[in-house]
Amino acid sequence: MQHNYQDLIALFEQVFFQQYNTKLVRGDDEPLYAPADANCAHHQIIFAHGYYESALHEIAHWCYAGAQRRLLEDFGYWYIPDGRNEKQQQKFEQVEVIPQAIEWAFNVAVQKQFNTSADNLNGYLGDTNGFKVKVHQQVLAFIETGFPPRAQQFIDALIHFYQSSSPLTAEQFSVDVQRHNKANKSFDLTEKEYLHEVF
Repeated sequence: MQHNYQDLIALFEQVFFQQYNTKLVRGDDEPLYAPADANCAHHQIIFAHGYYESALHEIAHWCYAGAQRRLLEDFGYWYIPDGRNEKQQQKFEQVEVIPQAIEWAFNVAVQKQFNTSADNLNGYLGDTNGFKVKVHQQVLAFIETGFPPRAQQFIDALIHFYQSSSPLTAEQFSVDVQRHNKANKSFDLTEKEYLHEVF
């Protein structure tokens, strides 16, 4: 299966540009959401370095952001780069659960492996298993009650383009968590086993 960012750019424009005046744009630096201004008449979702995964992640944020947030640079999100301390990382993860759940659905729709991202390699990582479980629970909730409308629109477009199975089902989403024994060797736990240990 070929995954080309150019296809995402074309699909996004086809689905959203006329109604939302927004384009997906390949960037050469860090990702950024740039609302329309005097220099550009349309809003831009700028993803990093032509990375397909970055494009899906930034689209997920856009699909969740409300109308007022879409008028603000980077949707008005608080952001501190890699190297966050414990409190900063916890706040980061709180705002990432829903976008990463949407991103996971996008990845299933394009038949691509998905991994959650704590995005803090040089700082406090915290309970990465707990974050995975929260994202998994959120995507299952979306499967049950419905994705945000724009997210569902893009999921449908991706499924059609990549000829994936439809609709998405809970069985397409699973999560493995790891713990370490006294020898510091990691081994897998199911989500149910993890929740039992934690709670």
